[in-house]
Amino acid sequence: MNLLAHLPAARAQEIAETLASGRDIRIERIVSHGQASPVGFWYDQDEAEFVVLLSGAARLRFTDGEMRSLEPGDWIDIPAHRRHRVDWTDPEQPTVWLAIFYQRGHSGRGETESRTP
Repeated sequence: MNLLAHLPAARAQEIAETLASGRDIRIERIVSHGQASPVGFWYDQDEAEFVVLLSGAARLRFTDGEMRSLEPGDWIDIPAHRRHRVDWTDPEQPTVWLAIFYQRGHSGRGETESRTP
């Protein structure tokens, strides 16, 4: 299997495919092609979300004012209930995300975020 092969046509809408799931984890491949969250919409999830951008480009916005631009290889670990939205994705090429939704037990190595909006 290859995460960048056989991409669904995502020009009309973003497409999320569950690749694997378990009791406390869900792994999705998300394909965007110029989509952004609707005006006024904010994700407020019960799970933490570890996201890696595999191809394309995107920008995330958080309610605390932080903006995060992502290019291939960039990742972010978003704590549960940290409100955020997809502000922009590249309209010229597919943007492919690998999103891992999980229940946070303890922080590991690397960047972690614990701010609450």
